[in-house]
Amino acid sequence: MIEFQDVTLAYNSNIVMNKISFSARFHEKIAVLGGSGEGKTTLLRLILGLVRPDSGTILIDGEDITRMSESELREVRMKFSIVFQEGALFDSLNVRENVAFCLREYSNYSEEEIDKYVRELLNKLGIEEAIDLMPEELSGGMQRRVAIARSLAGCSPKMVLYDEATTGLDPLTADNICSVIRELSSGDPPERTGFIIVTHKVTDAVKVAERFIYIKNGEITFDGNLPALRDTGDAELRRFTDELHIAEKCM
Repeated sequence: MIEFQDVTLAYNSNIVMNKISFSARFHEKIAVLGGSGEGKTTLLRLILGLVRPDSGTILIDGEDITRMSESELREVRMKFSIVFQEGALFDSLNVRENVAFCLREYSNYSEEEIDKYVRELLNKLGIEEAIDLMPEELSGGMQRRVAIARSLAGCSPKMVLYDEATTGLDPLTADNICSVIRELSSGDPPERTGFIIVTHKVTDAVKVAERFIYIKNGEITFDGNLPALRDTGDAELRRFTDELHIAEKCM
């Protein structure tokens, strides 16, 4: 379980988080919405302990991570897999080597076992045919899928964190990535692997998530399900979700 208790963080005079409090279970499917610069990605970094709050407490499975050492945080981070917006693939390694990287670093698998596992992951994501290609030879959507495969290869996460997973992709490719996210989090709670996806694309968020959190000016101004999001009376949030209402009218 993730718990934020009055978490505050500022960069110079810019308040990114202002006494934010919320909790999330690992099996939940959560979309964190908000405009650019509203702290969505910072939220993921706080969960992983990559940045520390100025005040407040962050609990992961009941343990306060805000005062943990780097070695202690490593155990916490193994509970999560993260897919960054850029994909962050190693340019000098092909797809096979990118996905195998964490397995070679953190497992005792033989090369034969690693190759088998890598192929299974790529096949699950529909890109096994790209196993020998270099990142520069991949489309944006395929790069994102390889990044997802690599994030899953290092551990068996309790939750996956997606940073703008569909940003910069054409609508068809974005829809394919949404399908992958849904499949990876299929099943019934509490056994399923949940996720937190941060995005400014509302139409993609509603394809995958069941709970929606909206951040504005460093504060959570909405936390609810899709019917509540669709019917919100908050004028600011309603303007942000205009694309959702437009898309529904066109269906």
